[in-house]
Amino acid sequence: MAALTPNHQELAKQLAAQAAVKLVKHNDIVGLGTGSTASFALSALSDRLKDGLQVKGVPSSLQTEEQAKALGIPLLPLGEVGEIDISIDGADEFTEELQLLKGGGGALFREKIVASLSKNRIVVVDSSKKVSQLGAFKVPVELAPVACRYVLDQLATLGGKTQLRHKNDTLFVTDNQNYIADVDFGLIADPQALAIQLNQIEGVLAHGLFIGLATKVIMATGEELVVFEQDQKGS
Repeated sequence: MAALTPNHQELAKQLAAQAAVKLVKHNDIVGLGTGSTASFALSALSDRLKDGLQVKGVPSSLQTEEQAKALGIPLLPLGEVGEIDISIDGADEFTEELQLLKGGGGALFREKIVASLSKNRIVVVDSSKKVSQLGAFKVPVELAPVACRYVLDQLATLGGKTQLRHKNDTLFVTDNQNYIADVDFGLIADPQALAIQLNQIEGVLAHGLFIGLATKVIMATGEELVVFEQDQKGS
């Protein structure tokens, strides 16, 4: 498959996001993802609200919260929501088996909570995000600052080459006031096993391996949509 140009990539993201927003129903509680593709979904959802749709959104980051408020989307705080009808978010990588690698935008903890609360988990991507095996993109790991040295040492024992994320020459700090380590494990033979190992490290709040947290992936390839769903390879 030919690589998309930047312009075509943005158009593909927009197309996938619009398709996902069509799945939102009246009075749904909607999980709002973070990142460039999720931003297109917010705009599309705002357009549907203008046409009379009534929903309440649950933002996965402060950035998303600000954009949703600016677009007039009514919001509920994540910490007070017990169930979400449908969530729409992007991914940095995905496989046909619906294994995801996320967290490039730094919102992985709240994104994972939103996905875990959701009955219908929709992931929207352009075709550049599809891989046969996760791991070309580094695995983000959100960690408590007080456990920084310990967590980095533990990640090294798992074979990861680790670098703390920086932004503008300073340590990147998440919405939860934590650090992110970007860990290069190479191509990951068993993402589920690695996810379990990462979960067992004290001081790790979340990691970017999203296993069993997608119902459907909507991928745009130019002007065409390809849908991958649970228990099937693709359609």
